[in-house]
Amino acid sequence: MGSIHGYQTPNGKRYVARYRKPDNSQAGKRGFTTKRAAELWLASVEISKSQNDYVDPSDARITVNELAVDWLQDQAAVLKPSAMHPLESAWRIHVQPKWGQREVGTLRHSEVRAWVTEMTRERGAVTVIRAYGVLASLLDIAVRDRRLRENPARGVKLPKKKPKARMYLSHAQVNELAEQSAHPALVYFLAYTGLRWGEVTALRVRNVDLARRRVNVQENAVLVNGTLHVGTPKSHVSRAVPYPDFLEDLIRGQLIGKSPDSLLFGDGERYMLLPNSRDGWFAAAVRRAQRLEPEFPKVSPHDLRHTAASLAISAGANVKAVQRMLGHASASMTLDTYTDLFDDDLNLVATALGKARQEVVGDARGQH
Repeated sequence: MGSIHGYQTPNGKRYVARYRKPDNSQAGKRGFTTKRAAELWLASVEISKSQNDYVDPSDARITVNELAVDWLQDQAAVLKPSAMHPLESAWRIHVQPKWGQREVGTLRHSEVRAWVTEMTRERGAVTVIRAYGVLASLLDIAVRDRRLRENPARGVKLPKKKPKARMYLSHAQVNELAEQSAHPALVYFLAYTGLRWGEVTALRVRNVDLARRRVNVQENAVLVNGTLHVGTPKSHVSRAVPYPDFLEDLIRGQLIGKSPDSLLFGDGERYMLLPNSRDGWFAAAVRRAQRLEPEFPKVSPHDLRHTAASLAISAGANVKAVQRMLGHASASMTLDTYTDLFDDDLNLVATALGKARQEVVGDARGQH
């Protein structure tokens, strides 16, 4: 057991609790205003030692900056550049200026909560959630390293993300957009395969299987902070995606004069970059379509991925097939993303149940 000793200060009598750490070295904590408070604290230390749950206060003196060095390196080793860049930005802009110099043992739940509240007033939910996630993840490491007993960031209420409205084009609208575009084959391909922009622009001639009308998605080209990164698809898994037969002539047109290693779209040598959202060729095609049809929605290249999902579901494709086409990690992810597109399925279920009952028990209603 430890011991309690009193001592005098300009502000009155105070108490120090002394004890031995699990390694048998001495430690203590000063500043208790009552002997009872010191005894209670010392008892909690002895309990934590007996339960192998002791946290050495000196270990909690590591700063958030020090924890971040290894954490950022670990994240960079497993995340794609496109996923790593937002984390680095959140750390540099929001977390490091506020918490970087602080020792982890000094952070309090109320401080983190106030920080989140302040950010929520000025920033969007996605930014707040990401910055909070970085801090909470760093403190999770401190807990696992037995520098803290619990994470003071956990349990903070976060703002809710407002889902961005998705735009879906009809077959006729896709056709209109393609006709107004400088790259009609690319527009059709995006709208009828559901590939991401980086996946489409990284396709090579050798990835096209004309006999089966499929493309093998093996690479993804993404522009991150001005640098083009070419790697595996988002899910790290290659997949074969079918394309409709009406695209065959357009795709054959892209193959002319190219070697197997040439890029399918564009000049075959340079990756096509995502067009500027204001004055790029895609935005220009949308404006021309809107002049012809005022109700034509303002869409982005990524909305053509949503369009592909919508057109596939309306054509009767099941959720597993749509999942494989889009390269989602699971069917549940597809359902969560496109719940609104499956509303009609609920009506079909009710209709089918009614029809099945009628075949068994006739048209009698409300009878038992």
